[in-house]
Amino acid sequence: MIKSKSLKTMLATVLVVSSFTTVMSGCTFVAATAAAVTAIDIARDRRTTGSYIDDQLIETKGKYELITNPDLKGTTHFNVTSMNGVVLLTGEAPRPEQRTLAVDIVQDIAQVRQVVNEVKIAGKSNLGSRSNDSWLTSKVKVRLFDADNLDATRIKVVTESSIVYLMGLVSRIEGDSAAQSARTVTGVERVVKVFEYIDE
Repeated sequence: MIKSKSLKTMLATVLVVSSFTTVMSGCTFVAATAAAVTAIDIARDRRTTGSYIDDQLIETKGKYELITNPDLKGTTHFNVTSMNGVVLLTGEAPRPEQRTLAVDIVQDIAQVRQVVNEVKIAGKSNLGSRSNDSWLTSKVKVRLFDADNLDATRIKVVTESSIVYLMGLVSRIEGDSAAQSARTVTGVERVVKVFEYIDE
């Protein structure tokens, strides 16, 4: 658990600065910031280094397979987020069979243990909606650094249509603390816990 207030403040600042610079350019700075955040993530993560790398590969492969599939290309929007082999699939597909296909594609990727299907049957979200989701994700991440009984670097935050999904290998106390903190962020409609609990 992070006990130092100064370290919490530093990490929260890195997250906010990173989100702003991603939008406003500065590719070299963004790459350096991303590398620093990744180093912090790996150092504090409860996953093994191998599992951490597997999750990165699952996300990359999943996104590629979905955007290049001819039956999904152009009409759908998906986000693939992996934590210890559990994949959260969010986004929109106009037809149920497209959603089913997307789940099947991700489930077939090596090292995927489970797919949590949160894809809506709907048209693709617009840029305004996605920008708002990104902003909410940044605000939730910052809020988590002030949460009690929690190391915020161990939580993945995904926002889709103002619904916040929380992922990570956490204790029940940590999971409840993270969810409660996320619910206090203005604009968040609902919080969904997709945690894997380490005290079960």
